[in-house]
Amino acid sequence: MTDLGLYLAKKSINKAEVSRRTGISKSRLSQLSGNDTTKLRADELYLIALAIDANPCELLREICKDLKLLRV
Repeated sequence: MTDLGLYLAKKSINKAEVSRRTGISKSRLSQLSGNDTTKLRADELYLIALAIDANPCELLREICKDLKLLRV
């Protein structure tokens, strides 16, 4: 499960409702929630955040928490 999938599950978010509100297909949401190789686009993240009444920056921070800058 992806970080987005874990976030949505933790918040008990109904993906069918998110799909209806955002226009993102249920199959795309399933890919974004379950497949680590699927890339989440910025517009999708923004729409999902709006649909679940979350701050887009906080959602981004949560799902990208493992990203770190390289030390040079």
